[in-house]
Amino acid sequence: MAKKVLGRGLGAYFPNLDEQENPENEGQTPPGLPPNTSAESARDRVNITLHIPVESIRMNPHQPRTDFDSFRLQELSDSIVQHGLIQPITVRHLGRDRYELISGERRLRATRMAGLPEIPAFVREADDEQMIVFALIENIQREELNPIELALGYQRLIDECSLTQEEVAQRVGRNRTTVTNQMRLLRLPAPIQHGLKTGKITAGHARTLINVEDPQKQEDLYNKTIENELSVRQLEELVRLIGKPSKNKSKQPVPQPDLEYREITNRLRRMLATKVDIRKKARGGEIKIEYYSDDELERLLHLFEGLHQST
Repeated sequence: MAKKVLGRGLGAYFPNLDEQENPENEGQTPPGLPPNTSAESARDRVNITLHIPVESIRMNPHQPRTDFDSFRLQELSDSIVQHGLIQPITVRHLGRDRYELISGERRLRATRMAGLPEIPAFVREADDEQMIVFALIENIQREELNPIELALGYQRLIDECSLTQEEVAQRVGRNRTTVTNQMRLLRLPAPIQHGLKTGKITAGHARTLINVEDPQKQEDLYNKTIENELSVRQLEELVRLIGKPSKNKSKQPVPQPDLEYREITNRLRRMLATKVDIRKKARGGEIKIEYYSDDELERLLHLFEGLHQST
């Protein structure tokens, strides 16, 4: 039996939108899709399904998911070529002939891979907060977000929509404690976050490392966990032993980082959902932004394009 993650499905937000992708049935005509409907003939209409040129749709800058399995993406692309696409993506109208994706990034990517010029899309109204919530809900229900992507999605709702953790929990149908514990993962050093994203460690390992206060010790334990293939219980025992106070050691003063630059760095990391480093120089400095795949680079480019267009 399929696991029900949230109390409300996307159907509560998207009328006539089936929640499940079913490549085997994608040869059917989507319900409510008028034949030969073009974006040009109804560009200002909403709550209608249209055939929209794929090049007219920009990615959702609020998309919490950053990793897409290339093999599964190719499978979906092949299915679309053979059977067509049964479930429209969902977009919002930006004006003229431009649209922004709300949900269905895998389907849009696969359609582009297939070389198809148009894609069926349900056009609806949505503000920025709804864009973030809808993207989170879709990915949570399909269990496609890794723990860091989910935590960053919650953080983005707080930062960009001025919501409390309680309000975030209400928006996505989760318990507040669950949201709080998930967001604690963002306190971990960037290499550990990346290891959690890529499956080198589990969420259980990450939650254990959060209890270690020294970031360098966290990274040392992270490396030992990978090198020795430690279980969560073994790591917990190692943390417990390290945490025992030594009778012969006196406390050393902890150097305080530049709080202003640390806050700016953290804000950039949350906004870009990747590792960011700021290095100060005598005059000015430099910002280093890391990415770990071509898909992530494309996501960053779309994000910068969206920021440029909004200025």
